[in-house]
Amino acid sequence: MSGVTKSGAVESDVVRGRSLGRRFEWLWAAYAVSTFGTRLAFDAFPLIAVMVLDAGPARVGALAAAGLAVGAVVAVPLGPWVEFRRKRPVMVAMDLVRCAVLLSVPLAYAFGRLGFAQLLVVSVVVAAADITFRAAAGSCLKALVRPKDLLRANGRFESTTWTAAMLGPPVGGAAIGLFGPVVTVAADAVSYLLSALGIRAIGGGEPRPPRTEASRLRAGDLLDGWRYVLASPALRPLFLNTVLVNGLIMATAPLLAVLMLGDLGFAPWQYSLAFAVPCLGGLVGSRLAGPLVARFGEHRVLVTTGVLRVCWPVGLAFVGPGTGGLVLVMVVEFGLIASVGVYNPVYATRRLELTPADLVARTLSAWTVSGKLTTAALTAVWGLLAGLTGTRTAVALAGALLLATPLLLPRRTRTPAPAPVQPATDG
Repeated sequence: MSGVTKSGAVESDVVRGRSLGRRFEWLWAAYAVSTFGTRLAFDAFPLIAVMVLDAGPARVGALAAAGLAVGAVVAVPLGPWVEFRRKRPVMVAMDLVRCAVLLSVPLAYAFGRLGFAQLLVVSVVVAAADITFRAAAGSCLKALVRPKDLLRANGRFESTTWTAAMLGPPVGGAAIGLFGPVVTVAADAVSYLLSALGIRAIGGGEPRPPRTEASRLRAGDLLDGWRYVLASPALRPLFLNTVLVNGLIMATAPLLAVLMLGDLGFAPWQYSLAFAVPCLGGLVGSRLAGPLVARFGEHRVLVTTGVLRVCWPVGLAFVGPGTGGLVLVMVVEFGLIASVGVYNPVYATRRLELTPADLVARTLSAWTVSGKLTTAALTAVWGLLAGLTGTRTAVALAGALLLATPLLLPRRTRTPAPAPVQPATDG
């Protein structure tokens, strides 16, 4: 495996302060500005639906679930389409698409024409463009940095993600209070425009992927990403574990809001604080990922943090009112996020290392589509479950199921390479 010694330790320069190059810095800057914009507009659409359109809980839930699920389905054919095109122009195009559709929201609001259907369409387009962008970005990253630098690069992205998660929502909430509910959507749109400019600034040539007869897009090519992942003894357990864990964690997020803001009577600022402060754990974890892999090896760190990250959520079922409950949520979330902060860059690095360059876009697209559809489905199921058993019971059940997910983690450090994906044939 690239960048790993026979003893399993990553080469020492992975944890040094050596620059990853100007071209990577531009990619990182583009990612940072768009991520901060997205977190600034966190929950903006549900707030607009409630505050501007007087939508009830059912319509707000439908907006979140339908945008996620339909956007994922729309993105299915885009993964193979991206594979045979230069990746940076695709990324710029997806940024510009997201910028344009998001700007339509404040424009429609300004002219008194904003409606629920428009929010739904924008949600779908943004979700599909996001999946397509991620598929292209993975290929772009693999081409820009050396194999032994992938972990450091993914660690930087992870630390940026958690910094944005910590700072974006409070700033966005203050902006909404001062300027109205659509201002953060406009800021998010501008962030995608800046991201597109950053990607354009990467410069340098990017060769066009070869277009052979075997690489021409056919209907069967839509499944190539899933075929490759499920045929790989190394990627298959990572895929199943990550999709299920993320889905179960995200499925309980609305339930925790109901539990804390409704049943337990926490103020909105307390609820925001309970989830913003623990994001410091993500910064700590992402900084530790490289040194831990250098000392203990990629596989051991991956499995250990994969187990640790699912040991925490069950504690959320015991949250109570007052300061004690607030502290409990912060401690649980800090432990969870710190573990995820280590796990995510390590697993993202392994995924890129094990995926051939000509399959990265299709693999990442299939992975992301699966994750979003699973999250949407589990969120709907857990909403129904909470209605039948109670919110706290549903949170506890998700936590208990998470404790079983380490059984899906890879158990071997070395696995045979999967059989190559065969080109689809017509008919």
